[in-house]
Amino acid sequence: MARIAGIDLPKNKRGVIGLTYIFGIGRHSSEKVLAEAGISEDKKVNEWSDEEIARLRQIIQELKVEGTLRSETQMNIKRLIDINCYRGIRHRRGLPVRGQRTRTNSRTRKGKRKTVAGKKKAAKK
Repeated sequence: MARIAGIDLPKNKRGVIGLTYIFGIGRHSSEKVLAEAGISEDKKVNEWSDEEIARLRQIIQELKVEGTLRSETQMNIKRLIDINCYRGIRHRRGLPVRGQRTRTNSRTRKGKRKTVAGKKKAAKK
């Protein structure tokens, strides 16, 4: 089993897909990393030799992945909140940050619907 950057890669997946299990590595960067290491994209993770895994570890070690990337992202969000910019306020309130509409949709950010009681009508004379 290949273990890179503290992540156990799935054995039966193609290498280009297996590397995407590491936070911070997507399809495009996994293709680049495999090309730099000289490994075929179609080769499955369990077919990698020990020296190929070592080359991958060396290349991925230079990238910002997993813990360092997560902490940097959190620090960026905290900075936005601290300086009270528009994006920071949206993060603090748990609303969409990038200009999406909120009258409908955006349930992922806002959470489950909270029903608000309707206004009482004025009594007729």
